Amino acid sequence: MLKSTLLATAALFLAGCQSAPRPPIALAGPVDLPRFMGDWYVIANIPTFLEKGAHNAVESYRLDADGSIATTFTFRAGAFDGPEKRYTPRGFVREGQGNAVWGMQFLWPIRADFRIVYLTPDYGQTVIGREARDYVWIMARTPAIPEADYQSILSFLAGQGYDVTRIQRVPQRWEQQP
Repeated sequence: MLKSTLLATAALFLAGCQSAPRPPIALAGPVDLPRFMGDWYVIANIPTFLEKGAHNAVESYRLDADGSIATTFTFRAGAFDGPEKRYTPRGFVREGQGNAVWGMQFLWPIRADFRIVYLTPDYGQTVIGREARDYVWIMARTPAIPEADYQSILSFLAGQGYDVTRIQRVPQRWEQQP
């Protein structure tokens, strides 16, 4: 009897520790892939371990003939004059999601969740998020965006379930465009 009570209590305790399921994250869409291609400056993010301390971060996309997306992510590590880092994952658009959901492959065969969750009509600003809400990238075609736009994006992300206190601005300083 005592063993049953302890098991039931433990089960209730563990059930209480589970977080409530979140609704799916919003998707921007449909996304015109050729228009989305090109350079995007990373304005702010919840950084992965690879990009902590990144300066002048730029994500570049090129649509290849096979429909995959050649991606080049470059930044300076730790300072504006720090060593340049370059990563070249490949994106794979998942069908049926208006071109807004990709699998981003850094290492075969793993494809990380990559979702275009926000995109301005002029394709000047975008946000890449993940269903897990663990990482996010606020990006723009220019190295800076108006503060009002930034705050609006933060409000949008908070509404999507992101902890916006984890979002960090990425330092951008350019004498000339890359």
